[in-house]
Amino acid sequence: MSDIAMAPIQAASPRTRAVVYNDDVIRKFTIATMFWAAVAMLVGVVLAAQLCWPAVNLGFSFTNFGRLRPVHTSAAIFAFGGSALFATSFYIVQRTCRARLWGGTALHNFIFWGYQFFIVMAALSYVMGYSRGQEYSEPEWHLTLFLVIIWVAYAIVYIATVLVREEPHIYVSNWFYMAFIVTVAVLVLGNNAAVPLSMYSAKGYTAYAGVTNALIQWWYGHNAVGFFLTAAFLGMMYYFIPKQAGRPVYSYRLSVVHFWSLVFMYIWAGPHHLHYTSLPDWTQTLGMVFSIMLWMPSWGGMINGLMTLSGAWDKLRTDPGLRFSVTAVGFYGMSTFEGPVMSIRSVNALAHYTDWVVGHVHSGALGWVAFISFGAMYYLVPILWNRKSMYSHTLMAWHYWIATLGIVLYITALWVAGIMQGLMWRAYDSFGFLQYAFSDSVNAVHPYYVIRFLGGALFLTGTLIMIFNLLMTVYSPQTAPKTQRQSAVAAE
Repeated sequence: MSDIAMAPIQAASPRTRAVVYNDDVIRKFTIATMFWAAVAMLVGVVLAAQLCWPAVNLGFSFTNFGRLRPVHTSAAIFAFGGSALFATSFYIVQRTCRARLWGGTALHNFIFWGYQFFIVMAALSYVMGYSRGQEYSEPEWHLTLFLVIIWVAYAIVYIATVLVREEPHIYVSNWFYMAFIVTVAVLVLGNNAAVPLSMYSAKGYTAYAGVTNALIQWWYGHNAVGFFLTAAFLGMMYYFIPKQAGRPVYSYRLSVVHFWSLVFMYIWAGPHHLHYTSLPDWTQTLGMVFSIMLWMPSWGGMINGLMTLSGAWDKLRTDPGLRFSVTAVGFYGMSTFEGPVMSIRSVNALAHYTDWVVGHVHSGALGWVAFISFGAMYYLVPILWNRKSMYSHTLMAWHYWIATLGIVLYITALWVAGIMQGLMWRAYDSFGFLQYAFSDSVNAVHPYYVIRFLGGALFLTGTLIMIFNLLMTVYSPQTAPKTQRQSAVAAE
């Protein structure tokens, strides 16, 4: 068995313990991860309730759907997901490189507090009505510029840690994280190219117009999914599943093929969001073809993650944290099959603008991103706070089953609602007129919106159970190492 494949397992070797790792900033990002998870899920449940019962809008402009929706997406992607990526990337790069995190405490605190400040200010700008109003809404240019400064500092710390490593090989997780860091920087700069009206104005002239603006928007939007929500979390998968299972990566060669093919193909897939628009047909076809091709490397990564459990499947019965990680890989496989299918023009004609797309997005966001993050948090918290184990494996199991039921209710309800919407919108009567008014489709999907609300409420409940379990893990004397418990008894 190669040393490369065993890299995450060897991270616990005596040689590694000689390095004094900087875990303080990781603990801060771990706390932020769980805080923003609760915020993002709570706002999502409120939005789901608003779609079922419009009175939940409360009549205030800053609580309406249009303003809270970007708060939810940004909180889920950039606050919850971003904090999880900061925490896990700083943890993994130190262990796999056998090197202390580059830079001093001041720089690390600047990255943490600066990123949290950006998240809060972006949320405030959304509820106040300041955004560019696109699919992936961006805050005003002042905040975007501040984010670029934070991101450059993050890139410097991460890449410098890799450069000063004691381990000669760069483990594959680090390649995924570096691709995510560099590509997201390019995406943000490209998508936000604009000329401000003045230094004191949040508004400005965008560098793109018309169909070019739409193409740039989906070059950014789809690759934000591809690199922020896929590549980076694959780096998480390639470290934590081998660590939790106590097994080496099934095929290191496959992980390398997975990395390079994913990075090359994903960047071309954005135009599949613009079928049947004024975008040239050849560009639409290019996006569709590369989307379908993405199926192969994506499933290669899924197979690699699942086969890593060869000889360790019994651990799924005793380790709910590993159960989260493995289920996440299953959802990754399902989402990366559904996405290419939906990119096909004829399927897109039925699915686009419907709630099928929302269901697809949430199968990836909740099933893949959230579950792999939950599995990582369950692994990290006892280590970062020097606890002997999680406070309650029973609560972990309850979290798993409640959250899984929530996801199933959510995505199946929206699959049915979306297909129903698509069929109703394209139905014609015998005279060639549209058979249904748009309001008819709104009434028809209402029961499924209620089911979606219940699914989201269940997922939020599971998240709150996890937060309680993690807090008890940190503060309960029951989880303290034996020497600490003895010291506490002696002090009493």
